[in-house]
Amino acid sequence: MGLDTNYIEGQTPLNEDEREGILIETISTRGELDEFEQANIQQAIEWTLKYKFSPDRILTEEFLLQVHKKMFAEVWQWAGEKRKSNKNIGVDKYQISVELKQLIEDCKYWLEKKTYDPDEIAIRFSHRLVMIHVFPNGNGRHSRLVADIFISHLFTRPPFSWGRSDLSKSGQIRKIYLEAIYAADKGDIKPLIEFSRQ
Repeated sequence: MGLDTNYIEGQTPLNEDEREGILIETISTRGELDEFEQANIQQAIEWTLKYKFSPDRILTEEFLLQVHKKMFAEVWQWAGEKRKSNKNIGVDKYQISVELKQLIEDCKYWLEKKTYDPDEIAIRFSHRLVMIHVFPNGNGRHSRLVADIFISHLFTRPPFSWGRSDLSKSGQIRKIYLEAIYAADKGDIKPLIEFSRQ
């Protein structure tokens, strides 16, 4: 495939097999790919607005995979499938299911014990999803949509604003977002919580 994959900071490069999974053969530039992906993601967002999802539904591996599939199934053959290769970020590919299960159990505990306020629970869950890096690509966008589903369906609060910007594009807002992610990686979740409501 002749897809020009210019990656910006914080994006996970696809390997050759993963790039071969593109479903729209006419896509040749990063800009075209972004447009098709964004149209698919918009459909996924509309899907999340049509239904009321319970904690028992959201807190399952199946649901998390389903959200990714809804977001990317029109563009990528592997949408909704766990990655089969190791990346420059994330757990070992063989640990994905184990880490997801642990995250889900941790989150159930946070909810039951009210360990954190709702925004923090949603952002901690989202951040851990990114750290696991379940999919070949789209992990950041997936984790943000999951956080939005979480906060709106479980706590009936407004979705997060995420800097009111397209975070898949390079720029100052993405830089602030990545700095907040890196801070969370080191254990300081506050910048990411604050950014999510800017």
